[in-house]
Amino acid sequence: MRMAVLGLAAVTIWAVGLVRFATQILSAVADPNATTDAIVVLTGGSGRLDAGLELLAGNRAPKLFVSGVYRGVDVATLLELSKRSPGDIECCIEIGHSAGDTAGNADETTAWMTDHGYRSLRLVTSSYHLARALLEFRLAMPSVTLVPHPVFTQAVKQERWWAWPGTASLIVGEFNKYLLVWPRHAARRLVAGKPK
Repeated sequence: MRMAVLGLAAVTIWAVGLVRFATQILSAVADPNATTDAIVVLTGGSGRLDAGLELLAGNRAPKLFVSGVYRGVDVATLLELSKRSPGDIECCIEIGHSAGDTAGNADETTAWMTDHGYRSLRLVTSSYHLARALLEFRLAMPSVTLVPHPVFTQAVKQERWWAWPGTASLIVGEFNKYLLVWPRHAARRLVAGKPK
């Protein structure tokens, strides 16, 4: 009986956390006009690269870094896939090939930011992925200013997300991954003497 109660309590806490996580997924870009030292795009979701290229063309930063690109793919290929002419922007784009997951994106970007002496970045990724990405990036580079830039796609139905099986599965999976990262983030903040 006691185990059943504990199990029910754990499921309830998880469900409440999931709902809170889902309702806090950004539904708009909070600061679209802020400029930063760099724009960083995390590969893996539709619309991310296009959003980063638009920001670069709009002078939101002088450099664009694309993290987690498949080996063998260069900047010219990325631009071709995005149906964009290299023009004046090819020289302003750099790519990283070593990241295989979000933590790897953070590590790869940290090394790139350090090499360039940059202190701020606009982080471009899917809206549902942004919370976890921000945690990983804050763990990797706590002194860098991060400007979140969510990307939205029609395939992800944020409104009434629970009614769409594909979106619900995506958000549940992302929440579970977030739960694995959060303890490390909270522990670092405690060690630094900051409130959670």
